[in-house]
Amino acid sequence: MPKPVEQTGEKNLISKNLSLLRKKRGLSQKELAEQLQLYGWDIDKNVITRIETNKRYVADIELKTLAHFFHVSYRELLQNHSENPPDDSVSQKPGEPTR
Repeated sequence: MPKPVEQTGEKNLISKNLSLLRKKRGLSQKELAEQLQLYGWDIDKNVITRIETNKRYVADIELKTLAHFFHVSYRELLQNHSENPPDDSVSQKPGEPTR
């Protein structure tokens, strides 16, 4: 059974938001992967690259992990980034509880 693809050919809905959030934190893809691994999440640089370039589907656990890391809701990761860019709490350290 073929996997669903957006009409635009995109394989996920978070690519642009993930890239924006990562850059807002001043992280490279490699640095983001390293931070996630420090917290025990198995996401490497290649996964980040493939998600951001829309060459990979995103599993629900990855969506949860990324939302937690950036202190945003699932909805914020999924929304059309041109409407309302995601707002992460830059002052918070990764893994800190949301204030």
